[in-house]
Amino acid sequence: MEIKTAAKIFEALEQKRQKVADTYKKSMRYYNNKNDILWNDGGSGEEKLDANGKTDGGLRRARNRVSNGFHRIIIDQETQYTGAIVPSVDLDDDELTKEVFEILGDNFDRYFARLITDAANAGTGWVHYWLDEKDKSFRYAIINPTQMSVIYDDLLEHDIIAVRRTYEKLDQETGEMFVHDEYWTDKEATFFKRPKGTDYTELVYDYKIPLYDTGLNMNVGSSEKLQHNFGRVPFIPFLNNQEATANLPRYKGLIDVYDRVFAGFVDDVDDVQQVILTLTNYGGEAASAAEFLQKIKLEKVAKIDSLNPEDKTGLDTLTIDIPVEARNSLLDRTREAIFLQAQAVDPTKVEMGTNKSGIALKMLYSLLELKAAAVENEFRPALATLVRAILSYLNVPDADTRKIEQKWTRAAVKDAAETADIIAKLADVTSMDTIAKNNPLVEDPQREIEELEKQKEEDPYAPKGTPNLDDDQEDEPEDKEDE
Repeated sequence: MEIKTAAKIFEALEQKRQKVADTYKKSMRYYNNKNDILWNDGGSGEEKLDANGKTDGGLRRARNRVSNGFHRIIIDQETQYTGAIVPSVDLDDDELTKEVFEILGDNFDRYFARLITDAANAGTGWVHYWLDEKDKSFRYAIINPTQMSVIYDDLLEHDIIAVRRTYEKLDQETGEMFVHDEYWTDKEATFFKRPKGTDYTELVYDYKIPLYDTGLNMNVGSSEKLQHNFGRVPFIPFLNNQEATANLPRYKGLIDVYDRVFAGFVDDVDDVQQVILTLTNYGGEAASAAEFLQKIKLEKVAKIDSLNPEDKTGLDTLTIDIPVEARNSLLDRTREAIFLQAQAVDPTKVEMGTNKSGIALKMLYSLLELKAAAVENEFRPALATLVRAILSYLNVPDADTRKIEQKWTRAAVKDAAETADIIAKLADVTSMDTIAKNNPLVEDPQREIEELEKQKEEDPYAPKGTPNLDDDQEDEPEDKEDE
């Protein structure tokens, strides 16, 4: 790709990328409990000053800024409920399935949870896969959503035809910071860079790909292009929902309202502790309020001059009445609205009473289940794409057409007794495999099935779940005939 063409494409994509980056950064700020309440100008971090260059505090002395971490609770709840138990994949071939999960590696659980968190905070999580330069092994990693901008085709399927990845990196030789741009298509990747703070007129090729001569068995130079044989753009989007929107905008305004009311409540309590004195016809020698307070502390008395019996001479205290009930009601309503708009479960509303039936638990998780189902619907094809990329790497002939079955399990509180009762009632008409998978006491269904088979071989007449008698255990005595 020519540099001029690349510069035009990057400039056209920059606004959209920056919009996603702003959304993600704001979401992460709220995720880390740094809400807008921490700044009185809406989050930029600058204080509002009066005409004299001082902070305008008004009559209030207390200025608390309490940031409430609702957003992290909501996002972590969605992440753990949807992805704490990683979906199982069945390729109708046990050995092949095992090989795919070996390539996904031990970090797949952590990566999958991070994808859900990224998607919830940015609208889309991203996976990039490639072949390792040394051993040509299949590798993949999670890409920060702020680095990504995409070009889609105009067809109904809305496929990705190119991806631009943008990030900053320090040049260790010059000590200068550069902005790097990678442009990936279904056949190759082209690399560019420019000094940070400059526009696209300074864009140049980034010769970072080593050229290797197999005949000479040595590196003979470097290139700005990388050829790959994946047959598709090696970036996979994991969407948060159909619109690929983030969660925070749905309830950010409600969190800000809660923060302001809560902080104002704390301000009132602090200000009530500050006694305000109203003094009329003071007859002492103190020239200022500070001197008067010092005199009161030392002498414990105040001299008052009364001009006539009808004046309001005296020393009184001014107190502040706090509308406790109104604020409590507003806080409760706002908190309820936050979790409603977020489609989440408020932990403080979970009643651990006698009603723990499966139906009651499902009602409790109903909104969260709707949100998790939307995530699952978008993640299913993305996960299948990642698996197919691994199958292509393994040279499986039907990598693009093989049926991939996925089983998603929610990490929700369950009524184990009710589940066990259902299993017991359906045991005679249910396969051993299904029973083992749904048994609340079983963590490894396959191992449980093997143990049951082993038990059956040792004692074929033993009922299900009944242990074998020890060989040295004495048999019960037979009933003797009555003499």
